[in-house]
Amino acid sequence: MSKEFRHIIRLASTDLDGTKKIAYGLAKIKGLDVSLAYAILKVAEIDPNKRIGNLTESEVQKLDSILADPVKHGVPAWLVNRPGDLETGQPRHLVGPDLTIRIKSDIDFMQKIRTWKGIRHSLGLKVRGQRTRTTGRFGKAVGVRKAVIIAAARAAAAAGTAEAPGALAAPSAAGAPGVPAASAAPSASAAPAAPAPAKKEEAKEKK
Repeated sequence: MSKEFRHIIRLASTDLDGTKKIAYGLAKIKGLDVSLAYAILKVAEIDPNKRIGNLTESEVQKLDSILADPVKHGVPAWLVNRPGDLETGQPRHLVGPDLTIRIKSDIDFMQKIRTWKGIRHSLGLKVRGQRTRTTGRFGKAVGVRKAVIIAAARAAAAAGTAEAPGALAAPSAAGAPGVPAASAAPSASAAPAAPAPAKKEEAKEKK
Protein backbone atom coordinates (compact mmCIF):
# COMPACT_ATOMS: atom_id res chain seq x y z
CA MET A 1 0.00 0.00 0.00
CA SER A 2 1.51 3.27 -1.15
CA LYS A 3 1.61 6.20 1.29
CA GLU A 4 3.05 8.74 -1.13
CA PHE A 5 1.33 12.10 -1.53
CA ARG A 6 -0.83 12.31 -4.67
CA HIS A 7 -1.76 15.68 -6.15
CA ILE A 8 -4.87 14.39 -7.94
CA ILE A 9 -7.26 11.73 -6.70
CA ARG A 10 -10.17 10.36 -8.72
CA LEU A 11 -13.33 10.00 -6.65
CA ALA A 12 -16.96 9.78 -7.85
CA SER A 13 -15.85 10.42 -11.45
CA THR A 14 -14.28 13.72 -10.36
CA ASP A 15 -10.64 14.79 -10.12
CA LEU A 16 -9.96 16.25 -6.67
CA ASP A 17 -7.09 18.51 -5.67
CA GLY A 18 -4.80 16.57 -3.33
CA THR A 19 -3.62 19.69 -1.49
CA LYS A 20 -7.06 20.49 -0.04
CA LYS A 21 -8.50 19.17 3.19
CA ILE A 22 -10.82 16.21 2.72
CA ALA A 23 -14.03 17.93 3.87
CA TYR A 24 -13.62 20.85 1.47
CA GLY A 25 -12.14 18.71 -1.28
CA LEU A 26 -15.18 16.41 -1.29
CA ALA A 27 -17.42 19.49 -1.56
CA LYS A 28 -16.00 20.02 -5.07
CA ILE A 29 -17.96 16.94 -6.20
CA LYS A 30 -21.29 17.89 -7.78
CA GLY A 31 -24.05 17.04 -5.31
CA LEU A 32 -21.91 17.27 -2.16
CA ASP A 33 -21.66 20.14 0.30
CA VAL A 34 -19.42 20.60 3.33
CA SER A 35 -22.01 19.42 5.88
CA LEU A 36 -22.63 16.16 4.02
CA ALA A 37 -18.89 15.73 3.52
CA TYR A 38 -18.34 15.97 7.30
CA ALA A 39 -21.10 13.40 7.87
CA ILE A 40 -19.51 10.99 5.37
CA LEU A 41 -16.07 11.42 6.94
CA LYS A 42 -17.54 10.76 10.37
CA VAL A 43 -19.14 7.52 9.13
CA ALA A 44 -15.89 6.53 7.40
CA GLU A 45 -13.87 7.42 10.55
CA ILE A 46 -11.45 9.62 8.61
CA ASP A 47 -9.90 12.80 10.01
CA PRO A 48 -11.53 15.77 8.18
CA ASN A 49 -8.33 17.84 8.58
CA LYS A 50 -6.37 15.31 6.58
CA ARG A 51 -5.26 16.23 3.06
CA ILE A 52 -6.84 14.39 0.14
CA GLY A 53 -3.44 13.53 -1.28
CA ASN A 54 -2.59 11.56 1.88
CA LEU A 55 -5.56 9.18 1.55
CA THR A 56 -4.71 5.53 1.12
CA GLU A 57 -6.26 3.29 -1.50
CA SER A 58 -8.45 1.57 1.10
CA GLU A 59 -9.76 4.93 2.36
CA VAL A 60 -10.54 6.06 -1.20
CA GLN A 61 -12.46 2.85 -1.86
CA LYS A 62 -14.32 3.25 1.42
CA LEU A 63 -15.36 6.79 0.55
CA ASP A 64 -16.42 5.67 -2.90
CA SER A 65 -18.68 2.96 -1.47
CA ILE A 66 -20.24 5.40 1.01
CA LEU A 67 -20.92 7.94 -1.74
CA ALA A 68 -22.71 5.25 -3.74
CA ASP A 69 -25.28 4.77 -0.92
CA PRO A 70 -24.81 7.11 2.07
CA VAL A 71 -28.07 6.13 3.83
CA LYS A 72 -27.07 2.47 3.88
CA HIS A 73 -23.85 3.35 5.74
CA GLY A 74 -25.58 5.46 8.40
CA VAL A 75 -25.80 8.97 6.92
CA PRO A 76 -29.13 10.63 7.96
CA ALA A 77 -31.81 10.54 5.26
CA TRP A 78 -32.53 14.26 5.61
CA LEU A 79 -29.04 15.04 4.26
CA VAL A 80 -29.49 13.34 0.88
CA ASN A 81 -30.57 15.24 -2.22
CA ARG A 82 -33.35 12.80 -3.20
CA PRO A 83 -35.21 11.86 0.00
CA GLY A 84 -38.08 10.33 -1.98
CA ASP A 85 -36.87 8.93 -5.29
CA LEU A 86 -39.54 8.65 -8.00
CA GLU A 87 -38.45 5.20 -9.11
CA THR A 88 -37.72 3.44 -5.82
CA GLY A 89 -39.50 5.64 -3.29
CA GLN A 90 -36.45 5.32 -1.03
CA PRO A 91 -33.99 8.05 0.00
CA ARG A 92 -31.05 8.23 -2.41
CA HIS A 93 -28.13 10.51 -2.98
CA LEU A 94 -26.71 11.12 -6.45
CA VAL A 95 -23.38 12.79 -7.16
CA GLY A 96 -21.29 13.69 -10.17
CA PRO A 97 -22.50 12.79 -13.68
CA ASP A 98 -25.33 10.65 -12.28
CA LEU A 99 -26.88 13.75 -10.69
CA THR A 100 -26.54 15.75 -13.93
CA ILE A 101 -28.28 13.06 -15.97
CA ARG A 102 -31.06 12.65 -13.37
CA ILE A 103 -31.76 16.39 -13.24
CA LYS A 104 -32.04 16.46 -17.05
CA SER A 105 -34.44 13.50 -17.02
CA ASP A 106 -36.54 15.12 -14.28
CA ILE A 107 -36.90 18.32 -16.32
CA ASP A 108 -37.83 16.31 -19.43
CA PHE A 109 -40.44 14.41 -17.40
CA MET A 110 -42.00 17.63 -16.08
CA GLN A 111 -42.15 19.06 -19.60
CA LYS A 112 -43.73 15.87 -20.92
CA ILE A 113 -46.58 15.81 -18.38
CA ARG A 114 -46.99 19.61 -18.74
CA THR A 115 -46.64 20.58 -15.10
CA TRP A 116 -46.32 24.25 -14.18
CA LYS A 117 -42.59 23.89 -13.57
CA GLY A 118 -42.20 22.00 -16.83
CA ILE A 119 -43.94 24.76 -18.79
CA ARG A 120 -41.73 27.38 -17.14
CA HIS A 121 -38.65 25.31 -17.98
CA SER A 122 -39.71 24.99 -21.62
CA LEU A 123 -40.27 28.76 -21.89
CA GLY A 124 -36.92 29.58 -20.29
CA LEU A 125 -38.55 31.41 -17.36
CA LYS A 126 -37.80 31.31 -13.65
CA VAL A 127 -39.26 28.25 -11.95
CA ARG A 128 -38.99 28.73 -8.19
CA GLY A 129 -41.23 31.75 -7.66
CA GLN A 130 -38.67 34.49 -8.21
CA ARG A 131 -39.79 37.93 -9.28
CA THR A 132 -39.53 38.55 -13.01
CA ARG A 133 -40.45 42.22 -13.26
CA THR A 134 -36.86 43.49 -13.02
CA THR A 135 -34.73 40.34 -13.26
CA GLY A 136 -34.37 37.64 -15.87
CA ARG A 137 -35.28 40.06 -18.64
CA PHE A 138 -34.12 39.43 -22.19
CA GLY A 139 -34.71 41.08 -25.56
CA LYS A 140 -34.18 44.55 -26.99
CA ALA A 141 -37.07 46.38 -25.32
CA VAL A 142 -36.22 48.07 -22.03
CA GLY A 143 -39.19 49.52 -20.17
CA VAL A 144 -37.26 52.32 -18.48
CA ARG A 145 -36.06 53.81 -21.76
CA LYS A 146 -39.53 53.51 -23.26
CA ALA A 147 -41.05 55.42 -20.36
CA VAL A 148 -38.50 58.23 -20.70
CA ILE A 149 -39.11 58.59 -24.44
CA ILE A 150 -42.89 58.61 -24.04
CA ALA A 151 -42.73 61.17 -21.25
CA ALA A 152 -40.49 63.44 -23.35
CA ALA A 153 -42.87 63.19 -26.31
CA ARG A 154 -45.87 64.08 -24.17
CA ALA A 155 -44.07 67.06 -22.63
CA ALA A 156 -43.10 68.36 -26.08
CA ALA A 157 -46.65 67.97 -27.38
CA ALA A 158 -48.07 69.80 -24.36
CA ALA A 159 -45.65 72.71 -24.79
CA GLY A 160 -46.52 73.02 -28.51
CA THR A 161 -42.92 72.67 -29.60
CA ALA A 162 -41.33 70.28 -32.03
CA GLU A 163 -41.19 66.65 -31.02
CA ALA A 164 -38.21 65.59 -28.96
CA PRO A 165 -35.57 63.48 -30.73
CA GLY A 166 -36.26 59.79 -30.32
CA ALA A 167 -40.02 60.23 -29.70
CA LEU A 168 -42.35 57.82 -31.44
CA ALA A 169 -44.37 59.18 -34.34
CA ALA A 170 -48.03 58.46 -34.98
CA PRO A 171 -48.66 55.28 -37.01
CA SER A 172 -50.54 57.18 -39.72
CA ALA A 173 -47.65 59.61 -40.30
CA ALA A 174 -44.84 57.09 -40.17
CA GLY A 175 -46.67 54.24 -41.88
CA ALA A 176 -45.78 51.83 -39.06
CA PRO A 177 -45.52 52.09 -35.29
CA GLY A 178 -42.11 52.64 -33.78
CA VAL A 179 -40.76 54.89 -36.57
CA PRO A 180 -39.02 58.01 -35.21
CA ALA A 181 -40.83 61.28 -35.76
CA ALA A 182 -37.76 62.79 -37.42
CA SER A 183 -38.05 60.32 -40.31
CA ALA A 184 -41.87 60.57 -40.58
CA ALA A 185 -42.26 64.33 -40.96
CA PRO A 186 -39.89 67.23 -41.71
CA SER A 187 -38.58 69.03 -38.65
CA ALA A 188 -39.45 72.59 -37.72
CA SER A 189 -36.06 73.84 -38.85
CA ALA A 190 -36.53 72.34 -42.34
CA ALA A 191 -39.94 74.08 -42.93
CA PRO A 192 -39.92 76.93 -45.55
CA ALA A 193 -39.65 80.42 -44.05
CA ALA A 194 -42.63 82.81 -44.44
CA PRO A 195 -42.05 85.85 -46.77
CA ALA A 196 -41.22 89.06 -44.93
CA PRO A 197 -43.79 91.91 -45.21
CA ALA A 198 -42.98 94.46 -47.91
CA LYS A 199 -43.14 97.64 -45.79
CA LYS A 200 -40.51 99.54 -47.79
CA GLU A 201 -42.40 99.13 -51.09
CA GLU A 202 -45.62 100.46 -49.54
CA ALA A 203 -43.77 103.58 -48.28
CA LYS A 204 -42.38 104.34 -51.74
CA GLU A 205 -45.84 104.15 -53.35
CA LYS A 206 -47.26 106.67 -50.86
CA LYS A 207 -44.54 109.18 -51.74
